[in-house]
Amino acid sequence: MENIVEVKNLTKTYLSKKALDNINLDIETGRVVGILGPNGSGKTTLIKIIAGLLRQTKGEVIVDGHKVGTYTKSIVSYLPDRNFLYNWMKIDDACKLYKDFYSDFDEERFESLLKFMKLEKSMKVSALSKGMHEKLNLSLVLARNAKLYVLDEPIAGVDPVARDQILDAIISNYSKNSSMLITTHLVRDMENLFDDVVFLKDGEIVLRGNAEGLREEIGKQIDDIYKGIFGE
Repeated sequence: MENIVEVKNLTKTYLSKKALDNINLDIETGRVVGILGPNGSGKTTLIKIIAGLLRQTKGEVIVDGHKVGTYTKSIVSYLPDRNFLYNWMKIDDACKLYKDFYSDFDEERFESLLKFMKLEKSMKVSALSKGMHEKLNLSLVLARNAKLYVLDEPIAGVDPVARDQILDAIISNYSKNSSMLITTHLVRDMENLFDDVVFLKDGEIVLRGNAEGLREEIGKQIDDIYKGIFGE
């Protein structure tokens, strides 16, 4: 199977601190991969480099056979870990923005996601709760026909009801023709989504592999493996 992402000797340094330290990682096409670790482990730095939002200090990142650049940005749909829409917008304005900006945006799919999330185009962004913000942002990101979806902490800080809706939306709208990277420290809620997992600690990969294979080999759920590595 071909790789959608190839990370080679990747290092990212902020002043004297290494956020990523000589990482090597291949992501196969058609897989859902969990990038797991606590805050400060390097998860967001890694996916921002893959999405083309940060530049590495050393090393190389290849996405769909191309170095990170204009082409790769066009095939990656990225969900940041914070709200990215203007407060003056209505949901309909956000829809128009994505439709204008991304040629692969599927408005019909977006409207279907809104209905599933119990959101309406007439709603103002400024009036949305945190959970509603998360559901709107995810709906925009999943409505693109992207080759690679990159989701940064998609369920962090939302209530259990919103969390379940977000997870259901991810499962229902994921296509095997695409690939997905998801960062999280809320492993118990998300581990059943993952085909493969990568554990990041202090900017280094300390364990990686097929999720089911690791469960069988170690005899523990992914959440328990996580707690063993990070002491949580």
